[in-house]
Amino acid sequence: MNLKSTTILASALLAFTGLTAAYAADAISRAISAAVADAGRPAADTARDADRKPSEVVAFAGIKPGDKVADIFPGGGYFTRIFSKAVGANGHVYGVVLASMVAKNPKATDAMTALSADAAYKNVSLVVTPFEQMKGLENLDVAWTSDNYHDFHNAGFGPLDMTAYNKAVFNALKKGGIYIVIDHASAPGAGVSATESLHRMDPEAVKAEAQAVGFQFVGSSNVVAHPGDDHTGKIFDSGIRGKTDQFVLKFRKP
Repeated sequence: MNLKSTTILASALLAFTGLTAAYAADAISRAISAAVADAGRPAADTARDADRKPSEVVAFAGIKPGDKVADIFPGGGYFTRIFSKAVGANGHVYGVVLASMVAKNPKATDAMTALSADAAYKNVSLVVTPFEQMKGLENLDVAWTSDNYHDFHNAGFGPLDMTAYNKAVFNALKKGGIYIVIDHASAPGAGVSATESLHRMDPEAVKAEAQAVGFQFVGSSNVVAHPGDDHTGKIFDSGIRGKTDQFVLKFRKP
């Protein structure tokens, strides 16, 4: 190969590399980057960003300005705040809290009540509903639950009728809507056997339950995976907390 040919090939490779890098950068939209960088986020939330990878997982979900998003069992609102800024004034975010838990503990809504009352989050509203019904939710672009799905199998949540729950999520989404499940991984083949003891879930069991009600499996992300986790420890154990092997699954309503 002569010098001229080598130069042309090198230029082409550099151009391709530049395009690839640009595409990778654009995968996380400006709206998502701004939402994660928002100065109004609590310090307790931003301290967890290194482990929870919010930019990457929200980008994987495809959340964009104008979307209607349900944050199912949102806890203190870590993702709710990010969703609020990412969807903007023309979008809406629902913090969905389980009705039976509120009946047992009225304070279960305190975090979402405060968040929805905050002028900085005008597009957030609290929804208290039986999870097997998802009342008050329809035509959603995205339904999301993070680190909670395993709990839905446990006594503290009823346990839920998982077929009814997943079907309710399915019905609340518009055609083409996305369902995201993030959770702590159990050992392969464990099914639902570790949901109570270790607070872990087999991703294949999640897939089976979601697909049984009509969801199409789109794909998974390993952005919060931790291969060094042997899946035997309880997620609250000091040696593993914040470093558990987690999965991110993406489903679509056809």
